[in-house]
Amino acid sequence: MKYESINTPQHLQAFCDEIADCPRIGFDTEFVSEDTYRPQLSLIQVVAGDRLAIIDPVEVPDTGPFWELLSTPGRVVIAHAAREEIRFCFRYSGKTIAGLFDTQLAAGFVGMEYPASLGTLVQRLVNKTLPKGETRTNWMRRPLTEDQITYALHDVTDLFEMHDKLLAMAEKLDRVRWIDEETEVLQQKVVTAETSENWRRVSGASGLKPRQLEAVRHIWKWREEQAKKLDRLPRRVLRDDLLVELAKKGSPDPKKIRSIRGMERRNLNDQYAAIGQAIQAALDTDEDDLPKRPRGSRRVVSPMLSQFLSTSIACISRQHKLAPPIVGNADNVRELLGYELDRRPGDSKPSLLKGWRGEIVGTTFRRILSGELAIRVADVKESQPLEFFEAE
Repeated sequence: MKYESINTPQHLQAFCDEIADCPRIGFDTEFVSEDTYRPQLSLIQVVAGDRLAIIDPVEVPDTGPFWELLSTPGRVVIAHAAREEIRFCFRYSGKTIAGLFDTQLAAGFVGMEYPASLGTLVQRLVNKTLPKGETRTNWMRRPLTEDQITYALHDVTDLFEMHDKLLAMAEKLDRVRWIDEETEVLQQKVVTAETSENWRRVSGASGLKPRQLEAVRHIWKWREEQAKKLDRLPRRVLRDDLLVELAKKGSPDPKKIRSIRGMERRNLNDQYAAIGQAIQAALDTDEDDLPKRPRGSRRVVSPMLSQFLSTSIACISRQHKLAPPIVGNADNVRELLGYELDRRPGDSKPSLLKGWRGEIVGTTFRRILSGELAIRVADVKESQPLEFFEAE
């Protein structure tokens, strides 16, 4: 397989300048994420025009010119399951990918499996089988073998053909606008995750009192700073269960912090005072500034109705040739029902009532709730045999 190997800053800049006028660029990345605070970018594979290239971030740590190119409008950028690629682009350029076409996302809008692996889509769209020999390889070790490079390049060689076929299918179904809309949502979710405090995702914190939640927030911030400093996964610095236990105890006393079972094994002897300061900051927070506990479930929302409408998503998806997981789940249904049947001040509009989802799901659910639509068995042989029809 003929390819260019880019391992100097000068070569990278020249390559980016030369492919800047290409109408389409396909790319993929390899990274290692098991032990570091953030995933380590290990390899970038690129296809542009008739050029195939490998960019080596180990040899060229500053890959900024490539990400600046991808974040500048003027072309279609094709990638598969691009969440991590979006993160890399935002990290190195401060912007998202302009003109992104995610093949995994697009497949879900044309009735194919979602989320589908690259190998599955290549098999179905291009009738090829991707090699699997380097699935567990260490992408940070140098030099890379030819087998590793060939394996990596196979991840981009079919992107243009996949784009052609998926785009044609999407245009036939009039779904291009939906794909663009969902791509924007995906990129914004990634940016939000990168820039927001995600302390509410700490496992076991949901049932805590407001003052304890504030302690979780401050200890979480300390953990993030420590993890970044040590370049280590946050949970390797302090497990969630220990973080929650510290918040429950609510004591800034280093002796009481040390006495919590499990703390003595975390090599945190020199950090007890800092953890205590985080807890003290929570204790000093004014009552009015404490975080609010998540709202409980709404009794007006019948579990049977919620279950029925969750199942109905599959029926609606089948009728519209959409993959059900891309449309919504049970949590989305409960959110919509709460909004429609027991709306409270400050409630935000549910995702199932926004954009393309609102057009097909929200409208249908509202008509079901009002009795305008009924349901019947359309084909007992189908995996999703039900369909909705106008009630008489």
